[in-house]
Amino acid sequence: MINYEDEQYKYRVSFNPITGVYVRTSVLDDNKLQTEVEAFRGSYPHLLDVGIMGHCLHGISGKCAQSGVQCYQSGSHIKEPHMSYDNFKKLIDESSGKTFQIALGGRGDPDQHPDFINMIRYARENNIVPNFTTSGYGLDFSILPEVKKYCGAVAVSYYRSFYTTRTIHALLAHGIKTNIHYVLSNDTIDEAIDWIENKKIPSGINRVIFLLHKPVGNGSVENVLSIYDPKVKYFYNLFNKEENCNIAGFDTCTAPALIHFAPRILKDSYDTCEGGRFSAYVTPDFKLLPCSFDGDQKFAIRLDKYSVEEAFNSTSFDNFRDSFKTYAGNSDENSCRNCVDKELCLGGCPIMKSIVICDVLDKNAL
Repeated sequence: MINYEDEQYKYRVSFNPITGVYVRTSVLDDNKLQTEVEAFRGSYPHLLDVGIMGHCLHGISGKCAQSGVQCYQSGSHIKEPHMSYDNFKKLIDESSGKTFQIALGGRGDPDQHPDFINMIRYARENNIVPNFTTSGYGLDFSILPEVKKYCGAVAVSYYRSFYTTRTIHALLAHGIKTNIHYVLSNDTIDEAIDWIENKKIPSGINRVIFLLHKPVGNGSVENVLSIYDPKVKYFYNLFNKEENCNIAGFDTCTAPALIHFAPRILKDSYDTCEGGRFSAYVTPDFKLLPCSFDGDQKFAIRLDKYSVEEAFNSTSFDNFRDSFKTYAGNSDENSCRNCVDKELCLGGCPIMKSIVICDVLDKNAL
């Protein structure tokens, strides 16, 4: 168990590197006792989403579209260099003792990076648990013993193909904790309902993580879920049953939908967007963003000029975090002022209000 106290923002965190369980206390008073105030942010990101891939290999991006997944990283046409191993080591050296996990990704499968094994080994040697997401298309199964040794979990993007199934079976055969990343969109919600209702999640999977489709990169606005769609309400209602909660998880973008449609879920068990508060994204060309969905890099800070800590505590990141404070407050400038759940939701995604599954929020307010 790793224990950490943020002296600046006055809360404690415990992280189990074996199980991945992460627990954060509320704000502590002068006697180090918990108050009823939730910690709003950390002084350093506890999770770093690291885009080590600058471009997509093996034509994976084309296969994304074929499988019904629209690449939000624009992998089909952006051809930038991968993150260098030296930059990766610099990132880990700065983050050791302050960051608990990294999630490797980028424009393509991170297991295709030429320094992939060195990266996951170096992270683990510095007490940071590496995880990664893969389509499995080009995965070399001979590296799986090292993946088992160094990684906490692997997520397989659900591409509805033989190589998706093949990769899941190979990971499970090696005893690797395996999740499925399933993108929820207008094109896929019927299938998602069927999976949950008829218990079609593959045996041995740790969790199916449902990710909201975002209209960024190759993602289309037409595929964004709407709160007014009866299918959306029906899908999230399924998680008022405890048995369904044991097999599924959600990205933090989903918090408003859970608040609306799954009130039986213990609200202390999930959090709203942690971007710029407890997590951040590192681009392949070594910039820090509050979130990987900031496709225009409006809030980017170059890490060749500034440290992660400086970037995370910069004015640019403060500007990103200000939108959460606006919606959590009592300002007459937004429609959340009378919402009883505003402290849980914080207005949802600050970048794309169109994805926020809420019928109260003024999506044009910011």
